[in-house]
Amino acid sequence: MIDETVAEIEGMQTHSSSVVAVKAARALTELLEREYATVEEFVRDLERNSSVLRRANPSHASLFNVQHSITREVDEDEPEDVASAKAALADAIDRAVERVEDGKDRAASHTAETLEDGMTVLTHDYSSTVNAAIERAVEEGNELSVYVTEARPRLAGRKTARHLAGIDGVEPTLIVDSAAGNYLEECDCVLMGMDCLVGDTLYNRVGTYPIAATAADLDVPMRVTGSGAKLIDSGFVFENDYRPASEVLLEPAEGFAVENPLYDATPIRLLDAIITDDGAMAF
Repeated sequence: MIDETVAEIEGMQTHSSSVVAVKAARALTELLEREYATVEEFVRDLERNSSVLRRANPSHASLFNVQHSITREVDEDEPEDVASAKAALADAIDRAVERVEDGKDRAASHTAETLEDGMTVLTHDYSSTVNAAIERAVEEGNELSVYVTEARPRLAGRKTARHLAGIDGVEPTLIVDSAAGNYLEECDCVLMGMDCLVGDTLYNRVGTYPIAATAADLDVPMRVTGSGAKLIDSGFVFENDYRPASEVLLEPAEGFAVENPLYDATPIRLLDAIITDDGAMAF
């Protein structure tokens, strides 16, 4: 399970960083089935596998936070034997998963409160928290129009558009990334998920920064939402992920280079609000 989860994270088959964090936490249950002679051997194996999972995507703060919390809680439990160490790990995994999922749920609820009937929203990429917030808003009787960027080159926005198309009360429109500025003047706000917030910088799917800058120029409120597990102050260094050129260009590049960064950096001064499980932080 651990090896398969690492491969999945490295291949970005799962687009939501919260889902990645939960999958990686649950992958550690594999250790509960292994045999260990001592507690020390168990703890070493836990730390090694947790490190492997963290390194599978060093750009995900939620992955870092969840893995760190699991290993810390097992260590703080000070188990006296392997059986109690395994019990401590099982409990730590359950708590970590609950924190992420509960955090997403509450963040979506707070975000839904900002969406009013008749609003037009622009979103970028795919965010399970954004989708949940929109679903909750229309369940309250609101109708929304949503412009969805394709989020090239992996086209995660198409997944968002298809999801929103299945929700009564939502009218989604898929647009190419470069057309965002053309439609922002029609929008009441921009609403996106977030990969992580480190200090005063938002790291999110590439294309977020130009949308945020354009929205600021047009006085369109820019809001991001996600679990508080994605906020981090120290101990974490963001590393961008540069994807294969083949995602951009199928044929070989001859005489030129192809760059395909997965994320970009947006200063929080361009944001109007960050909405987490603790509510909204306005700027």
